[in-house]
Amino acid sequence: MNPLIDAMLSHADPSQVAGLERFFKTGPGQYGEGDKFLGIKVPVTREVVKRCWREVNFTQLDECLASEFHEVRLAGLLALVACYSHARRSVKPGMTAQACVDFYLAHTDRINNWDLVDLSCYPLLGDWLLDKDRTLLYELARNGKTLWEQRIGIVSTMTFVRHGQLDDTFAIADILLHHPHDLIHKAVGWLLREAGKRDKAALEAYLKPRCSTMPRTMLRYAIEKFPEQERQAFLNYKVKL
Repeated sequence: MNPLIDAMLSHADPSQVAGLERFFKTGPGQYGEGDKFLGIKVPVTREVVKRCWREVNFTQLDECLASEFHEVRLAGLLALVACYSHARRSVKPGMTAQACVDFYLAHTDRINNWDLVDLSCYPLLGDWLLDKDRTLLYELARNGKTLWEQRIGIVSTMTFVRHGQLDDTFAIADILLHHPHDLIHKAVGWLLREAGKRDKAALEAYLKPRCSTMPRTMLRYAIEKFPEQERQAFLNYKVKL
C-alpha cells in the first residue's frame, strides 16, 4: 500500500488529460514524448502531498518516482522536498537531510520534465548546497546525462540567488550559453533575470559582451524586466561595453 499513490489516483480527472499532454509536449519527437497523465493540476497535487508526506518512506517514494504517471512522480518529488525540509526536526527517523539529497541524486533519471526539475531541485539540492561546495551543479550542467540533469544544474542556483549569491548562476550560465535546446535557453534566461532582480548592474555586465551571441530566447528571458528602451538596446546589440 502506498498512501501517496492511492490519494493521487483518487483525484484523477480524465477530462484534463488531453490538455496536459499538449502542454507538456508528449507527442512523437517532443521532449515529453510518451509521458502519461492522470489529469491532476499542481495545486491539487500539492494538497495531496501536504496531507500524505508524513506517511511515506523512501521505498514508497521510489514507487512514486517509478510511476508511469507524471503527476505521481511530481507528488513523490514534492513529498521528498517536504521530508527534506523537516529533516532537521527529526520528524521521520532515517530521513535525514543527507539521505533525502542522496535519494534525489540517485533518481534524476526519473525527473524527466521541466516542472519536475523546477519544483524540486532548488528547494532541496540548492538549499543543501547553500553552505557547501557547489562543484556538483557545474558537473550536472557540463556533463549531465540528460537535458533534465543539465537543467537541474542551473535551476538549483535559484536558492543562491535568493540569498544574494549570484556568481554560480553567472558561471553555470556560461557553461550552458550555447546549449542547443530551447528549454535550457529558457531556464538560463529565467535564472539570469532572477539574478538581475538582485543586482541589475551585475546582469548588465554579464550580458553586454555576450548578448550578440547568446540564444535569442535566453536573452529575451534575461532582460524581460528591463525598461523597453534598454531591452531594445540589448536586442539590437547597441549596448556600450
